[in-house]
Amino acid sequence: MKNSFKGNKSFLPTKICVTCKKEMTWRKSWAKNWESVKYCSDVCRNKKPS
Repeated sequence: MKNSFKGNKSFLPTKICVTCKKEMTWRKSWAKNWESVKYCSDVCRNKKPS
């Protein structure tokens, strides 16, 4: 089984947002810092977990 994107998002890595607990899928803009991504959006980053 190939491990490439080819339009199928099920092959992309996912994480859970620390604030809202929603699943977020890898984005190309996060490629360089995927290990340090914790929040799905600026709104969640500003709220911080309680």
